[in-house]
Amino acid sequence: MTRYLPPNLLFLFQAREPIEYLPPIERRKMPPYTGTAQYVKYFEDPKVAPPPPAQNVMTKEERKAKKRKERLEQEVEKIKNDLKSWDPYNNPKATDDAFKTLFVGRISFKTTEHKLKREFEVYGPIKTVRMVTDLEGKPRGYAFVEYERERDMRTAYKEGDAKKIDGKRVLVDVERGRAVNGWKPRRFGGGLGGTRIGAERDNIKFSGRAPPERTSSRNRDDRDRDRERDRERERGDRDRPRERERDRDNDRDRERGDRDRKRSRDDKDDRERNVRPRHDEPRRERRSDDPRRERREERSSNGGRDMKKK
Repeated sequence: MTRYLPPNLLFLFQAREPIEYLPPIERRKMPPYTGTAQYVKYFEDPKVAPPPPAQNVMTKEERKAKKRKERLEQEVEKIKNDLKSWDPYNNPKATDDAFKTLFVGRISFKTTEHKLKREFEVYGPIKTVRMVTDLEGKPRGYAFVEYERERDMRTAYKEGDAKKIDGKRVLVDVERGRAVNGWKPRRFGGGLGGTRIGAERDNIKFSGRAPPERTSSRNRDDRDRDRERDRERERGDRDRPRERERDRDNDRDRERGDRDRKRSRDDKDDRERNVRPRHDEPRRERRSDDPRRERREERSSNGGRDMKKK
């Protein structure tokens, strides 16, 4: 088939040149193994010098646990040293009055101080808003809002929790650093947050200070459930007369069947009581109303006699 191909394709099917011949590699002869008898005199006599005691070797899991314990002890010691130098009352960036200050956490990184102030001004006039940032100026996700009146802060504390700002629900709380004795922030082993405890199953997934409870303002699911329950109750009220009528018809049919059954039983008893045995009845001749049949029977009877006579 290849001879029918054009030259440009036939060139692809040409055989390659043979591989260049190379002589085989020379096998070198390795030196033979020597004995160790000449070194025996350098060994210690086990009778004179006993072997060293065995050492306990830790497994991989034990080494990991030991390193984890050492890191934990170092972290605890570091927290203790940092806690001694922490003084929330001498913070130059803190607000003036701790009892008028509202803590706002879980803030979106896109939220600005102006936007946060505009959202919380609905509860009362605001004195200052402090957004906490790191050393590079990036927001840390929480802020402190100081109101001019303490009652406005209490109103914001009650009504501002789980408020959605820039697509995220924020958490509000009082400033516990100066208002609560013995309070420690998260970096010193304290805090109340539970969104970064550890694994996903351990972290909290609700918004606000506490899990949502069922209150007078029920959510949509509760309303739908109550509405469905009302529909079923109304449907049951409509179907109840039909069920009564159906039960009444079934009772009538049952009574009618009982009467028919009783009547048939009585008729059977009457028939058995009035009917006599067949052997006591006189045998009656069967008469036929058809004259042709009578004539045929007479012929057959006469023919039988004539055959006997012959």
